[in-house]
Amino acid sequence: VQLQAFGGGLVQPRGSLRLSCLASGRIFSIGIMAWYRQAPGKQRELVASINSGGIANLSDSVKGRFTISRDNGKNTVLLQMNSLKPEDTAVYYCNADIRSTFAAMRPYWGQGTQLTVSS
Repeated sequence: VQLQAFGGGLVQPRGSLRLSCLASGRIFSIGIMAWYRQAPGKQRELVASINSGGIANLSDSVKGRFTISRDNGKNTVLLQMNSLKPEDTAVYYCNADIRSTFAAMRPYWGQGTQLTVSS
């Protein structure tokens, strides 16, 4: 089982970008899927999460600007980021609670993808 994140890059302030994350492998079920980020010198923080029923939670710092969604049939989670600010600059990580066909449910992490918001 692995998570692969896609979509980081350099964006100007007030711009938009979408991150995607694909879970693959011998997956039996996926629980909560989430995006975290870690800025230089700071701890990793939860940005947004969504359960299998589509109920989402977003951190106060991104409410109204970011949207998290998932496609259960494709084992993907998306993070649509609008009105980006320089303080959104960070490495973004996807995370998912996955039950594989051979192991109990546990958290998996994708590789980080860098988002830089700068003019």
